Amino acid sequence: MKILKSINTVAGENTYFLENDQALIIVDPGSDTETILSKIRELAKPVAAILLTHTHYDHIMSVEAVREAFDHPPIYVSEKEASWLTSPVDNLSGLARHDDMADVLVAPAEFTFQYEEPYEIAGFTFRVLETPGHSWGGVSFVFDEDEAVITGDALFRETIGRWDLPTGDHDQLIESIKTQLFTLPSHYAVYPGHGMNTTIAHEKTFNPHF
Repeated sequence: MKILKSINTVAGENTYFLENDQALIIVDPGSDTETILSKIRELAKPVAAILLTHTHYDHIMSVEAVREAFDHPPIYVSEKEASWLTSPVDNLSGLARHDDMADVLVAPAEFTFQYEEPYEIAGFTFRVLETPGHSWGGVSFVFDEDEAVITGDALFRETIGRWDLPTGDHDQLIESIKTQLFTLPSHYAVYPGHGMNTTIAHEKTFNPHF
């Protein structure tokens, strides 16, 4: 599997393009719609799914555009945040401080995550971990065959996600990272929702929150 990234203008959010021999999976399609659509066209493979680490507006702004352009791939989201797709207040785009942008509205997702068994989608195999604390439905995707984890806004390089937004909780975030992410093998690569890639080992050693 190849993991490719584009960095979106709004909030510097990372969109990931996962590629194998069969298809693509798109993770957290953010604000730069044309860049995202162009990258998918360039890769020239069907989009098998769109995975959402959580549903804050900066991570979902191009979901509908990808759906419309690429034959409506299914959306996967945490059950706890599924309703936020259709609620600008909950996905934070409708707050007064974002009056300079349009409300973000996304049609309901086709699937909510199950945590008991690994997923297999178009040749991609991964596990979904619950990593709340930044928001209460935050999840991370573990690709054991590729020794990688996509952590959304839970864990960043030498820092962690903010916890002062609705449903955020600092103690819960720390616990999520310690029990779900730091129990992964230390050499696993970490692909966060913002900023540079890192590794589990680097964060155990250098992240000041631990």
